[in-house]
Amino acid sequence: MKKTLLLFLVLLPFYMTIAQVIKGTVVNDAEQKIVNVAIYIDGTKTGTSSKEDGSFSLHISSNNSGNIVFQKEGYETYSTPVSAVLNKTLKVILLKSNDIEEVRIIPYTEEAYKNFINYFLDNFIGHDRENVRIKNQRTLKFAFDKKNQTLKVKAPKTLIIENKILGYQIEYNLINFAADFNEKMVNYVGTSFFRETKNSDKIKLNRMNAYDGNMLHFFRSIYQNTISEDQFIVNHVVKVPNPKYPNSEELEALKNFKEMARISRVASVPDDILNISQRKNANKPYALAITKTLIPDADYVKREDGKVWFSFKDMLQVNYKKYYYELKGKQFIKTKEPVIISSFLHPEGETFEVSKDGNITTPDLLITEGDFSKNKIENMLPLDYQLGD
Repeated sequence: MKKTLLLFLVLLPFYMTIAQVIKGTVVNDAEQKIVNVAIYIDGTKTGTSSKEDGSFSLHISSNNSGNIVFQKEGYETYSTPVSAVLNKTLKVILLKSNDIEEVRIIPYTEEAYKNFINYFLDNFIGHDRENVRIKNQRTLKFAFDKKNQTLKVKAPKTLIIENKILGYQIEYNLINFAADFNEKMVNYVGTSFFRETKNSDKIKLNRMNAYDGNMLHFFRSIYQNTISEDQFIVNHVVKVPNPKYPNSEELEALKNFKEMARISRVASVPDDILNISQRKNANKPYALAITKTLIPDADYVKREDGKVWFSFKDMLQVNYKKYYYELKGKQFIKTKEPVIISSFLHPEGETFEVSKDGNITTPDLLITEGDFSKNKIENMLPLDYQLGD
């Protein structure tokens, strides 16, 4: 049985208000002080650690929002919105991770690690293995469910990721990574803290090209109400059933045959089952059709009480003319010929709050395709990045 334990955050009186600071003490459930707890604003370079007496003080710039994370190996990670604790003195109670029980239906095995490590790296890190690598990769654990064709990956320790291209070392707390091979879907979520390791002109150039036209840039444009000025073109897209893709009855027949073959170890595959399998692997279940071009942001953005919300019932196509930056002497110059990049967003009717730094709530619920889906760790920038940093 899985036991659910709560992490506690106690607000203590703080009568002298100090602008933009979070301070307090980190203890365990026995009221013992915890030293060297990593405390950071998720996805940024803003962070600190608790001292010998468990105390901490973290100064926040006016641009910071999102969540503050308290993390230490051996304890359950705790996070809470910055807005809820800003300018308050906190007492944060962390619980040891071994206090939480797990039921492992699908075991994490060495075989699964070997079979799927490259798949995981392609979908989590990206393809530049030479310049972007997980320094403690062997701490990863893999579980593959052959029957349901799903893969789960967990990281008992904080992943230390070195990105030589963008000049960062990222401390990444992987909360969940899941892949569904039947649905061809990958989803992962985690918290991250950036440490700058290099900041040459070449590194700055790489960061500028990584930022221009990416999803962080797009959501900042939404928040700032500058979609048109920033030359993002947004179209309304709907899913149209693909006649080449197997129907529900055919998919059920394929599933039943696979289950029967698994039990009886049937060697030959009937022609009709083989045809269904080939059409399923070669096609997507739907095609995309643009129904309206250049839609106004009022169709998918709502502004209310100083907050910005993003939502859409169907899908959005986001096109962008990307002019790559080049380094001419000491100047960063845009190329004359653009490259058109195109992405698809599936809000699926969900509503996301957009923050001023370009972050969104529950990002794991937003499905992306196209160029936005390339925003993996190798191209990830901190949320407090500004063009030219």
